[in-house]
Amino acid sequence: MFSARSFFHSIAEAPAAKTAERLPEWNLADLYPGVDSPQVASDLAKAAQEVAQFGKDYRGQLESLAKAPDASVKLGEALARYEALQDLLGRLMSFAGLLYSGDTTDPARAKFYGDVQEKVTNASAQLLFFQLELNRMDDATLMAAASKEPLSRWKPWLEDIRKEKPYELEDKLEELFHEKYISGAAAWNRLFDETIAGLRFKVAGEELAIEPVLNLMQDSREETRREAAQAIGVTLKNNLRTFSLITNTLAKDKEISDRWRGFQDVADSRHLSNRVEREVVEALAQAVETAHPRLSHRYYKLKAKWFGKDALDYWDRSAPLPSTPAKRYSWPEAREIVLNAYDGFAPRMAEIAGRFFEKNWIDAPVRPGKAPGAFSHPTVPSAHPYVLLNFQGKTRDVMTLAHELGHGVHQVLAARQGALMAPTPLTLAETASVFGEMLTFRALIAQASDKAQKRALLASKVEDMLNTVVRQMAFYAFERKVHNARREGELTADQICELWMSVQAESFGPSIRLGPGYETFWAYIPHFIHSPFYVYAYAFGDCLVNSLYGVYQKAHEGFAERYFALLEAGGAKPYNELLKPFGLDARDPAFWNIGLEMIEGLIAELEAMEDA
Repeated sequence: MFSARSFFHSIAEAPAAKTAERLPEWNLADLYPGVDSPQVASDLAKAAQEVAQFGKDYRGQLESLAKAPDASVKLGEALARYEALQDLLGRLMSFAGLLYSGDTTDPARAKFYGDVQEKVTNASAQLLFFQLELNRMDDATLMAAASKEPLSRWKPWLEDIRKEKPYELEDKLEELFHEKYISGAAAWNRLFDETIAGLRFKVAGEELAIEPVLNLMQDSREETRREAAQAIGVTLKNNLRTFSLITNTLAKDKEISDRWRGFQDVADSRHLSNRVEREVVEALAQAVETAHPRLSHRYYKLKAKWFGKDALDYWDRSAPLPSTPAKRYSWPEAREIVLNAYDGFAPRMAEIAGRFFEKNWIDAPVRPGKAPGAFSHPTVPSAHPYVLLNFQGKTRDVMTLAHELGHGVHQVLAARQGALMAPTPLTLAETASVFGEMLTFRALIAQASDKAQKRALLASKVEDMLNTVVRQMAFYAFERKVHNARREGELTADQICELWMSVQAESFGPSIRLGPGYETFWAYIPHFIHSPFYVYAYAFGDCLVNSLYGVYQKAHEGFAERYFALLEAGGAKPYNELLKPFGLDARDPAFWNIGLEMIEGLIAELEAMEDA
């Protein structure tokens, strides 16, 4: 199914500066020839018909099938049909969602997206009974059938969905929750998307959309950065009533769902979907918070020194280093850098990533109305992933390309697991993307021709890692505060802003001045809206990959094979089992310090360059 979980893989940082070259736009014809294609109408009709027939054939019948002599065959046939329906519905929703993301302000695209979403939701609501009935069976009966072919193919999925059993409701309630999603959370998500895409920010007399104005906060001129930051603050403040209402409503909607299902902590439902224990995430959060002084506080103090200041204003946080020429990359250069870095690790990785360029699976230009940020959407196993970027030519854009192609490679490899087991929990979803970034960074550093360029690359990487680890965990802390406070009553815009400032100030440290205007910046972060508590997956993935890369550096032989096995597993195995071949255990509280120490080492390297 098309969801925020798979759709929004953005780094939540602005891409870089504008380029005049022609950039690739994706070809969605591999999904459907177009909106008016007879195939779209045919597949919608086919889905409705086959879903109805599936219900007639299996509703209320699964338990008796499980006790039949040929239970594995009968249930295997049912699973095969169910998986095929998920692939069909996912294809329709993927096409509509990708088309919509290309221009969220286009009324025709928005209508098509809304119409398809409504029909797919109605169809999938009629399939809810299947998992519910499977989970009502006793373990012994179901697992006895799953031990034989053909049902054994789906045994990992059957074991996995049992984890949701304690939080499932009776059929009619589940159908109600599912159907009302369109007029509830999905509607508020769409309102956020269309509001953000429609906003304009006035800088130097020009009206800019969100992506270009965020990019200006990385401009080499402080006056431009300041004006852009202030424009963001003004425009967001003028729209805080809408963003506050969206935030309050979605937080309440989640609280209602959590209460009915029996989740205790505000993030427990996310932990369940990620298949990760709450204490593991809490250990990560504690480790990152404890590391603030030796990571973000330490780095921003160093950066302020480079700028000749005691502290940086918030609009200078992502500024390029002074006296360092800005490196510009063309699209062919970015492609070559990433593919060469991938090839240096494993030719197979570069070959898969190369398909995205050769077959127009990438949409790279900045366009009015286009979804901000970047993502790789897996679509369905019968098709292939698509990558969305807002490429504008800076080093960070090259790293974003490497990040999203990492997702794409992962999604291509996991597709062999089928529609039910290909989706990867967020505990591992960022593994390939961050690993791809690391490979690309190491390649760029190896090519650096002088000390100034190397320092700029190191600083850029440190900032990306701080954004991925420290900033995202601060986002997680902010979300926790918002959702916990919302349980006590509706929050005013000022209250949300105060919660935002409290976590941001602590994470950045005393060398970043968070002046007036910055209190509104929470309002443009899409993750808070589309996928609550998603953000810790970035820190999880970054720290995990730092540890994984350390294993790779110590022993190259056999590593690529183990790495591809991890990616090919998709969601068929739990994260702790997939990490065993590398000698890693994320449940060990000390594990997170391994990843944090790598960031600390890069900062120390920058300090040493300063003293040399």
